[in-house]
Amino acid sequence: MARALYIHWPFCLKKCPYCDFNSHVRDTVDVSHWQQAMIADMRHEAELAGGEALQSIFFGGGTPSLMPPSLVGSLLDEAQDLWGFDENIEITLEANPSSVEASNFSDLVGAGVNRISVGIQSLKNERLEFLGRLHSASEALQALEVAQANFDRVNADFIYALPGQSISDWERDLCQAIALGTDHLSLYQLTIEPSTRFESDVRKGIFTPLKDDPAADLYAITQEMTAAAGIPAYEISNYARPRQESRHNLTYWRYQDYCGIGPGAHGRRGSLATTRHKKPENWLSAIESSGSGIDEERQLNLQEQASEAILMGLRLSEGIDLSQLEARFGIPQNELLDEGRLELHTSLGLIWQNGAQIGVTPAGMPLLDALLGDLVLEELVRA
Repeated sequence: MARALYIHWPFCLKKCPYCDFNSHVRDTVDVSHWQQAMIADMRHEAELAGGEALQSIFFGGGTPSLMPPSLVGSLLDEAQDLWGFDENIEITLEANPSSVEASNFSDLVGAGVNRISVGIQSLKNERLEFLGRLHSASEALQALEVAQANFDRVNADFIYALPGQSISDWERDLCQAIALGTDHLSLYQLTIEPSTRFESDVRKGIFTPLKDDPAADLYAITQEMTAAAGIPAYEISNYARPRQESRHNLTYWRYQDYCGIGPGAHGRRGSLATTRHKKPENWLSAIESSGSGIDEERQLNLQEQASEAILMGLRLSEGIDLSQLEARFGIPQNELLDEGRLELHTSLGLIWQNGAQIGVTPAGMPLLDALLGDLVLEELVRA
């Protein structure tokens, strides 16, 4: 049964040039209509994946901080009625650091949100302009101050490995980010995603992305500085003080069940993967015609589930337990990973092993995609 609920709010004031998330710009949004549709989608999921109190809820987007706090509160009230809440439930909402959105932080606390994730991205105005952000560095700092005054748990998002960024540049930026005092940092390297404006810019020669080796050097510095500050990595791009990890995201990475509602939201009910219609208008039409926004429900065989569990779990510093995966999916350990390649990468210091527990070392994390492609048996991926 679902332990977590993801709610997708698809609207933004502007599409960022690096973003490949399901986000849309619309002149107007009928909040009342969307509230009814979101609740209908939620009720559909609760009928199929109810029975266990929710441990976490995450409002993602898009820009969920554009949602009226009253809408957030009504959705949380509905979720509590449908599932019930664990006494220590984590309820996170992603926010942009504009003054308008920050003014809602107190009301969001009143609505039930207890963790905020602020998309700062940079504390340099020229970098923010390059990234297409609408806020300034001073606005970001002011919004974060308001967030920390209202929420006990705050995450700050930053993007690094930007074109031309040097080690000394990033050391100064990261030092400033750490000094902000949040209990959690999400530090993402800039990647050029397909069908984004940045992909078009790179193709036209407008800018050149940072090459892999300098980016790997920045990643190594990130590991060292965050660990020294008591905010070590627990996932490839996420860093937290002890017991301040995102419990919602751990649900994904530990391959546990979760419901996803709203346009483009993904979910998993046992062996069934669910996907909602991406375009807001199509999602609304599906709600009206069938009572849910589901576009596809796909049955995953045991091999697919095991492969996904490995791909997600090896993102974590805690790694995976092959004996648990064998018990869960009924697939012998020697049919999960290529044992020869596992021994090779362990000898190279890219993988660590402790009995049936294995994980990727800090030295191996920059090579994660290549390692996964080398370790997971083709038979498992192709099944």
